[in-house]
Amino acid sequence: MQQLKDYLFANTANYQGHVDERFLDLARQFSRMQDARTDLGGAALVVYFQGRKVVDIWTGKKSETESWQADTLSVCYSTGKGVLSTLAHILVSEGFLDYNIPVAQYWPEFAQQGKDKITLRHMLSHQSGLYDIRNQIADASEMADWQHMLDVIAKAKPRFEIATDAAYQPLTFGWQVGGVLEKATGQSLTALMQQYLLQPLALKDAYLGVPQDQLPQIARLLPKKQREDSIASASSAHHKKTTQQKARKASPLDKLLELSGQNPQDFQDAMIPKGMKNFSFFSDEGLQAIIPAANGVFSANSLARIYAMLANGGEWQGQQLIRPEIFKQLSQIQYTRRDRIMPLPMHWRLGYHRILTLGKSSSGFGHMGFNGSGAWCDPERGLSFAYTHNFATTSITGDYRLWGLTQETLRCADQVLAGHKGWF
Repeated sequence: MQQLKDYLFANTANYQGHVDERFLDLARQFSRMQDARTDLGGAALVVYFQGRKVVDIWTGKKSETESWQADTLSVCYSTGKGVLSTLAHILVSEGFLDYNIPVAQYWPEFAQQGKDKITLRHMLSHQSGLYDIRNQIADASEMADWQHMLDVIAKAKPRFEIATDAAYQPLTFGWQVGGVLEKATGQSLTALMQQYLLQPLALKDAYLGVPQDQLPQIARLLPKKQREDSIASASSAHHKKTTQQKARKASPLDKLLELSGQNPQDFQDAMIPKGMKNFSFFSDEGLQAIIPAANGVFSANSLARIYAMLANGGEWQGQQLIRPEIFKQLSQIQYTRRDRIMPLPMHWRLGYHRILTLGKSSSGFGHMGFNGSGAWCDPERGLSFAYTHNFATTSITGDYRLWGLTQETLRCADQVLAGHKGWF
C-alpha cells in the first residue's frame, strides 16, 4: 500500500537531463518510480528512437555523499550477458567463428566429458546443459580467477544432452561464451571488447572487469536506514530461532516450482555457488574480476547505444558491425518453452530474451539483470532502452520498475508511429 501511495503522490519532475517532449510521459513515469527512494540510491534511463537519443535522465544518489551523474557506472548483473552476446555476434560477422561449429575446434580442452558437439549456438541459447555452478567450485571466490574458471568449464559435465532441453545459465554463460571468443581469436576478452565493440561505438564506460582507476565512478549499494536495519535484524533473529526449533519446511516458491514441473535444486545449482558469503560483486575484487555473466558494469548511455546499433540492424553511423545475415540469425527465437531455471518462458534468442512488459507486445529482445537493470532493442520500432540503478532490489525476473518503464517506452513510441499509445 505504501508503494502505491509513494507512486501516486510522487514528484513527477525529480530528475535531471534531457527529454524529447514526445517521451515526457516516460520521464514522469521514471520520476514517479524513483522519487520516494532517492535517498536510498539512484537510477538512470536512456532511450534512442529512430537513431536519435530522446531520453537521457537520472536521479538520486551514487553514494551517501555523491549524486548520480550522467556518466555514473553501475553493476548490472546479467544485463552484461546481452553485451557479451553482441560482441560474439560481431566476431561471428568478422569470420572468427561460426555458430554451428563445435566449440572444441577452437578450444580443444572443452571437448572433455562429452562436450565435443556443443556449439556457440547451444551456449548462447542456454541449451548446452552447463548451467551448474554450485557443484563445480568449492568457494565463490574462485569466480574471480578467469583462467581457473575457463579450466572449470572445460572439465565440466553437462547436466543434460545438448539441445534436448534448456536451462538458463546465470553464471556459467560468461565463461562459456567468453572462453570460446578468446580461444577462437587468440585475444583477451578485454581486448576484443575494446577493439570490436567499444571503439566502433565510441564508448568509454562499459566494462567486463573494471580497471582500478574507474572504481570511483561506480555507484555502490547505500547502507540501509537504521529503521530498516532494526526490522531486518529482528526478522533475522526470529528466523534463526524458528529454524532452530524445527526443520525447514518447503517454501511456497519451492512448492510452486515443484507443481510447475521445475526442480528447486536446479535453481540452486545454477544460481548459488558454495561460499557466496565470502564473495561480493560490489567489492573491489568482485568489480575488477572478469565474470561476464554477472558483474558487467555500465552506464545507461553505453547500454542504450549498444542496443541502438542492434535496433538499426547491426549498423551504426556508417559502420556495419553485424552483417545482415548474421543479424537475422541472432534475433531468431531458439527456444519457446519455459526452461529449467526461469519461472517464465523467455523465448531465448542467441544470447537475448524477449522484452518483458506490462502488456505491450514487442518482437524486440534484450537482457535484464538480477537487480532490475536492463537493456533492449525493438528493431521494428527503431527503439532502444537502458535502465540502470544501485538499489538493492533483487529478482530473477527483474523489477516491476523495469517492466513499467519498458511498457511506457513502447507506448510513447507507438504514439509517434501509430497515433495512439494503446496498452497492448
